[in-house]
Amino acid sequence: MSGSGNVAIYAIEKIHQLGGKVVACSDSSGYIYDKNGIDFALLKEIKEVRRGRICEYVDERADAEFFPDGNIWTVPCDVALPCATQNELDEEAAKTLVKNGVKVVAEGANMPTTPGGISVFREAGVRFAPGKAANAGGVATSALEMQQNASRDSWHFDYTDERLAGIMRDIHGRCIDTAAEYGKPGDYVHGATSPAS
Repeated sequence: MSGSGNVAIYAIEKIHQLGGKVVACSDSSGYIYDKNGIDFALLKEIKEVRRGRICEYVDERADAEFFPDGNIWTVPCDVALPCATQNELDEEAAKTLVKNGVKVVAEGANMPTTPGGISVFREAGVRFAPGKAANAGGVATSALEMQQNASRDSWHFDYTDERLAGIMRDIHGRCIDTAAEYGKPGDYVHGATSPAS
């Protein structure tokens, strides 16, 4: 997981809720690797309360390592989530991820993967979810907030989360159906960018 802003932090929280383990995340100063899994509460405290740098994480986690000059995409993983900035995941980084066994890449930032990187993933059969679809949750949540405000209502978090999950399932289904309709079954890029989606 690149980044440690709102998208990355709350993606880490959701991954943990679903039983996954995030082992690395970053900010502009470098990245941390915690083989035991990122301590979500500590990361959130550092980034949202203290407004600190990611390197502070290793001061409180003995097994964690900080890499000021490293490339987070060299960390072996099953799922990679680029959530930091545009063009952060290039062709060489994509090749490294593929070599290290990545199975899924889902964008959480605006266009974080270069066209060369996308080609590497598609050619290797890696499931690649472009930000246009995978990162739609932020826009959808804003729309839900506007709807809530317009109705002068107050929704419980679980209700909003359930509605957002439904929206994201619908986006996923449309991408799959559209890709199949246009002769590219399983191709999320094609499904997210074809006219019917």
